[in-house]
Parts: sequence; C-alpha cells; structure tokens
Amino acid sequence: MGVSSALPGSGIEPKVFKGLLNMDPYVLISGGNPSIRQIQQWLNGRYIKRRDFQIIPAEGYHSRTVAQCMLFAIQYEAGMADGVANGVFGPGTQSSLKSHVLQVGSTGIWAQLFTAAMILNKRSVAFGSFTAEVSTAVSAFQTFAKLPTTGKADFATWSSLLVSYGDQSRAGSACDGVTKITDARAKALYAAGYRYVGRYLYNPSTKNLLEKQIQPGELATIASNGLRCFPIYQTFNNSVDYFTPAQNAEDATFWAKKFGFKDGTIIYFSVDYDALDGEVTSNVLPYFRAINNALLSSSGYKVGIYGARNVCQRVFDEGLSSTSFVCDMSSGFSGNLGYPLPTNWAFDQIDTVSVGTGDSLIEIDKNISSGRDIGQNTYNQTSVSSKLDVFFNEKLYKDALLKDLQKYLVSIGVPETGGDGWTDRDWATLDGVTTTMAFNRILSKDILITNLARELGIRKALIQAPVLWESRKWNPTDIAADDAVIVGAKSESSTGWGQIFASSAISGWNYCVSKKIINGNLFDPVKDLRTVWFKLKDDIDFNIKCTAYLHFWDANDIGVPRPSLSMKPADIQALIGRYNGVGPKAEVYSKEVKGVYDVLENYNTLCRG
Repeated sequence: MGVSSALPGSGIEPKVFKGLLNMDPYVLISGGNPSIRQIQQWLNGRYIKRRDFQIIPAEGYHSRTVAQCMLFAIQYEAGMADGVANGVFGPGTQSSLKSHVLQVGSTGIWAQLFTAAMILNKRSVAFGSFTAEVSTAVSAFQTFAKLPTTGKADFATWSSLLVSYGDQSRAGSACDGVTKITDARAKALYAAGYRYVGRYLYNPSTKNLLEKQIQPGELATIASNGLRCFPIYQTFNNSVDYFTPAQNAEDATFWAKKFGFKDGTIIYFSVDYDALDGEVTSNVLPYFRAINNALLSSSGYKVGIYGARNVCQRVFDEGLSSTSFVCDMSSGFSGNLGYPLPTNWAFDQIDTVSVGTGDSLIEIDKNISSGRDIGQNTYNQTSVSSKLDVFFNEKLYKDALLKDLQKYLVSIGVPETGGDGWTDRDWATLDGVTTTMAFNRILSKDILITNLARELGIRKALIQAPVLWESRKWNPTDIAADDAVIVGAKSESSTGWGQIFASSAISGWNYCVSKKIINGNLFDPVKDLRTVWFKLKDDIDFNIKCTAYLHFWDANDIGVPRPSLSMKPADIQALIGRYNGVGPKAEVYSKEVKGVYDVLENYNTLCRG
C-alpha cells in the first residue's frame, strides 16, 4: 500500500483494515505501469492520515479514484483543512494552482505532484523534479492539447492534466449547439473567434429543442459568414440499450446527403451517456461496426464519435472512427476520469457559454479544435428545401385541428364514434377507434411522420391522411381477418394502423429500394410474405413507413408524377384513391380521404409558416 513509513509498527489501522476487506489490489498487476504504482503508493503514504483520504489501489492503473485523490493532494498542499478539502476542482484549488507555476529547476512537493499528473496522462517523464526532460514533455503535451506552448507548468497545463475540461476560460474556435444559426448569430460567433460549428442532422423530439436539427437555409448562412459546419447525429443514444447493431446509419447518411454534405465529411455519432468499459465492449463497439458497414456501403462519409475519453479512444483503437468529439465538459463521467485525451481528438467540449446580445444572442457549447477536422463550407446542390414540413405545434393548433377534422368527418357521415353499422353503444366494447383516438395516433407519431416526409420530399399529410382514416374506420371485422391470417386460414389481410396488405407493402418497399429512394434489401414476394405481414401488424413504425413507400409504387402504377412537394391536387386525389385499390369504391375513398388530407395540410402549412 505504501504506508509502512506513515504507519510504523505492527498495528492495523482502520483504513488499512478497510483496504484488506475490499477487492483492491496492492501489487502490480498485468498491464500495470510501475511509475503509476509508485505514485499510488506515494499518495497513500503521504496522505493516509488526512481525514477524507482513503487508501487507493496500488496496482499501476490510473482511475477515477486516483484522479480524485490527486485533487485532494493538491488541496492538502494548498493548506486546506480536513472538511474543507473535498476533491473538487473549485475556485480555491484553481487559485492555488495559479500561484504554483513550475519551470526547469523546480523541485519539492509541487514538482512531484505535477510530474505525477503527467505520468497519469501517459506522458513519459520521471517522477520528481521539473527537469529539462520534463519541460520538453510538457511542450509536447501542450502542443497536443492545443495549449500555449510554454514548457512550463502553468495553470492551463495543470488544469488539462487534472480535470477533463481543463481551463474553461481559454478561447475556443469551435462550438456546437441546438439553436439555429441566423445571420446575426453567425456574425456574433465569428467576431468571438469561432470558426467551426457543430449542428445536428436529426431531431427526434417534437416538443423540445425544435431548432436542434439543421434548419432550411442555415448551412448557407453559416458558410456566408466565414464559418464551417461539422455534422452530429444523435437520436436517443443516451443509454446502453440503444447501442445495438440494429441501429444503423441510414437516417444519418440520408440527412447528410439531403443537406448537401460532400463525400469525406465526418459524421459524429453520439454516445451521450457515461458508458462503462464493459458496455463499450458489449454494445458500443458492435454498434460502431454496424455504422461503419452501413456508411461504407451507402456513402462516402467517414465515421466520427462523440463521447467520453475512454469510449472515443476504444472505438478509434478498433479502427471504427476517424476522429473524436470529446464530451470533456462531463468531467464526472467514469469514461473521462482517469483517461487521457484521445489521440485522434478533433473537438474538445469544455464549457457552455453565451455569445452575442439581442438578436445575436446564442447559447453554445465551447469547443477546442485540434485541426483534425475543419468541417465543411461548401455543399452539394441537394440541400433541404425550406418548403419541407416541420413538427406539429400542438400548443397552438392541436385543439383547432381536431375540431376541424371532426367537423369534416361528420359532414361525410363519420361521427366521433361508431358508424359503418357499428352502434355507438357497442363501439367501445368492440374495441372501435374514435376520431379523437385516430387523431392522437398520428400526433403520437409526428416525429416519425415528419422526418419520413422530409426524407422522402413529400407532404406529411400524404402519410397522415390514410393512417388517420384507416385507423378511424377500423372495426372488429379486421380482428377476425387478422386472426384468420395468424392461424393460417388466410394468406394475408390488410393490417396495422395503415391497413396494408403485405403484398402491397412488399411492392412499395421493393420499388423504393430499386429506385434508390430508400436503402435496404429487397423482399421476396412469396418467401417473405408472412414475415412482412406480421411486421406490418406488430411494428407501427414499419407500417407507417410502408404507407409512405406505397405511394411511390402507386404513382408509378397509375402513371402520375412521383410524389413531391409540388403535386397537383388531382394527382394527390388519384394517389390516395389508388391506396385503397381501383374501381368505384376507390373513387369514393379518394374524395373522402382527400378531404382529410386538405384539413391536415392546412395546419401543416401553418406550422411551416
């Protein structure tokens, strides 16, 4: 343990006894660094008698425990009393470090602490005095971390060695944020010294951070003000359960292409939680292998990673990332404490700050840039149109839209509940769907439907209208039809929220894949029929996606232009009718559901405005 000099004699002190009872090792273990073990023993021996210092392992590995004990050591040497020293990198600790600038020739306890911090950050120096060799190593570290290259143990260097975010007062040339970069904000950022802006390719929320996703025209604004953009992809990747090979890069690559990012662009896939080392092995690495396979097969983009130091380094060591965007601001993450800055870091996130005033005011995360990634400032001409649909504003329009839908449906003989021969009294017991229930269904999937419509370049009402209608018109006979398929009495039936036949879904899917409208593998119309039917029945998201894809196949089938943002009303009505089939019933269907489309589109237009 290294405490024999501090605790002479044969007695066993309580802290020593505690060490014997736990599983901490006190011998150099496989892969351990002898210099780190020497530091661990030195810390134990010097500070064992301080109230809040507990004996740490002495096995040769850096860890969050060692990192915190280094802060305790700094505070003890700064003269903080027991109960005041707390292992936190606060104002008192920072003030003490500012008064202990070291250079060649410095000796004593502060030189020991500094060289220990260097060794813990994987810098090859001798533990002890501040020699010329130490100064050379310090200069190399400062260059690597983009600190002023002084060769001295100044405050900025102390800070970067002791805590992940380092000196938060230092200037950053990169930033990221969830707010749209307007012309005024771009000018304010440039004036403040920023040159690189991280923006998100995707926004999974309809209620929060509505400008998180890159907005139409925003990239042009960024570029025209001398800024460059690097794209970030994040959905709900904030827990271990998200990270499976089934999560792929299709959305990320689609949106990157849609926004016009060129081949060679690095997309930063987020690991936005404190991933433990075992979770990196079991979940994160397989996820990034799948991401790499997807990008290699569908685009010329490169894979970057956003995450804690350990996650970033391990993904890079496996050859699964080009560069790292390090979330060093999360200094308490176990993946940051005790780990050095990744060798391939491109952006180092260190603080949240506000820039500008009035119309130019914007809150950003300040990042240090290494120069390994300079983002993009020119884009392909396939950028997202400003006419694309946006998320529905429930606060402003939910009640009004529901009333207008109810009014229209009543006018064509579809009451709030019942209809089609099913009495109002029996509707609830027969599991019928009311107008309000069908309306709430499409709102509950507004994230999916909006992003799907934007990806495909169509109006979201073209997806909403048939799903709402089919949900509202669903009745217990549909249960019987589904049950017949389940037991094998029928080959298929229309099923799910969109009431789609598996054969139709396969036609729509295969058509879109073959025309490169979407990425994916083709289905076999015979062998995959039953698999697709059950997926339509049980997977709501898949059902809704197939509703959209089917429109493209239907348009080709009936000879109307491919669905787009500028479809003629007659073509929209024809397409809606074909969704139901052909013949007189489909003609009636086209008129009735086109009315639903028009009501929905009125409010979608308001949201776009």
